[in-house]
Amino acid sequence: MKLHQDPTTIGSFSMSTGCYIQALCGVEIGENFLFAPGMRLISVNHGVNNEFKSMDTKPIKIGNNVWFGANVVVLPEVEIGNNVVVGAGSVVTKSFPDNVIIAGNPAKVIRTIEENNA
Repeated sequence: MKLHQDPTTIGSFSMSTGCYIQALCGVEIGENFLFAPGMRLISVNHGVNNEFKSMDTKPIKIGNNVWFGANVVVLPEVEIGNNVVVGAGSVVTKSFPDNVIIAGNPAKVIRTIEENNA
């Protein structure tokens, strides 16, 4: 059986319960990703002196073949490369390249992924 896929749709998408996506400044997500329960994407924050004024930030960008464990938080302007695994409970405060496993608070690279096994 051959399925027709519109070029504007996502190839594979899986998101569990309790996820929160705040996309006021944009969120770009690649194909084939998995979001475990409790994941949060927060694309904008507010200023310290005025909690009612949002800061102007770049969108969050998530590459292809990305897996977020439970309760991952991604903060504004973060770019996550292709073939990335983000460990449960991680807080992602900066950008990461392709082919890595990241974890922690704040998240850091804990291992690289061999490209032929990605």
